[in-house]
Amino acid sequence: MTCMELSQSDAQTGQSAGIGVVHRLGVIGLGRMGGAFAANLLAAGYEVHVFDPKADRVEALTVQGAQPMDGPSAVAGLEAVITSLPDDAAASAVTLGPGGLAERLAKGAAHISMSTVSPDLCRRMAEAHANSGAAFVAAPVLGNPDLARDRRLFVIASGDETAALRVAGALRALSQRAFYLGEDPGAAALMKLGANTLTALTLQSLGEVLAFLAKAGVAPEDAFQVLSGSLFDGKVHKAYGGKILAKRWSPPGLTAALACKDLRLALAEAERAHAPMPAASLTHDRLVALMARGWADLDWSALGLLASVEAGLPGEPDR
Repeated sequence: MTCMELSQSDAQTGQSAGIGVVHRLGVIGLGRMGGAFAANLLAAGYEVHVFDPKADRVEALTVQGAQPMDGPSAVAGLEAVITSLPDDAAASAVTLGPGGLAERLAKGAAHISMSTVSPDLCRRMAEAHANSGAAFVAAPVLGNPDLARDRRLFVIASGDETAALRVAGALRALSQRAFYLGEDPGAAALMKLGANTLTALTLQSLGEVLAFLAKAGVAPEDAFQVLSGSLFDGKVHKAYGGKILAKRWSPPGLTAALACKDLRLALAEAERAHAPMPAASLTHDRLVALMARGWADLDWSALGLLASVEAGLPGEPDR
């Protein structure tokens, strides 16, 4: 069994073993997740350097004490860099493109990729960093921007073990728990895709059951109270069921478009592994249906909206 939990003491253990810890970090990608990462690292006492193409995001964090970077290439003096980017294309451009992190990150420094990207890209990024003397840790998270702000995320890390110990303190400053799955940098990406697939399946099933009960005459509030107060009282059921009940599709924690991308990546890995995922395939198509209606920017819990509308219930989203 490879999985272990990273704790604040791991940073101390690493330091006593001569591994050291990081103090100067960069954060590239300051959306709702990356912005929360940077703010929490500042609050935890780290020296934080930030970059995002949108100047207002950089300015908001500069006011809090962050130091702006000119671009992803301005990372030479940093001990670690966190990237929080939307997809493989963006992560690849920042890391593997001309002047990217694989070229500019200092020897011994670590790239912590907190994006949801493919296992193949994680392995290619790890190889590129290893060739230049840097290290790579895949560290995607489970949770939404609200949990990120409150440091209640769950981190799934894999990759270079020495680097994971060096950045353990930073990862724990962003989360309530952090898991380490071993040296394969693709393992964390696979785990994140599996978890997002399971969440999407839950949203699809919960949405259609609530729509069925509403159409048949059970008040949605009563249905949700019974379900979430009995056998279906998990975090996903309660949090996203509450969104479906309140028709709270914006601002999104994860957009339907990004959720569709995640399931597409999961299905590609499942095909490669010869592991049929029929329910995931169906749910991917449901997310495509959301985008076909022009709802790509809604939260993925809008799978409940789609079920409701198709049942003939009122439900056009407020914009």
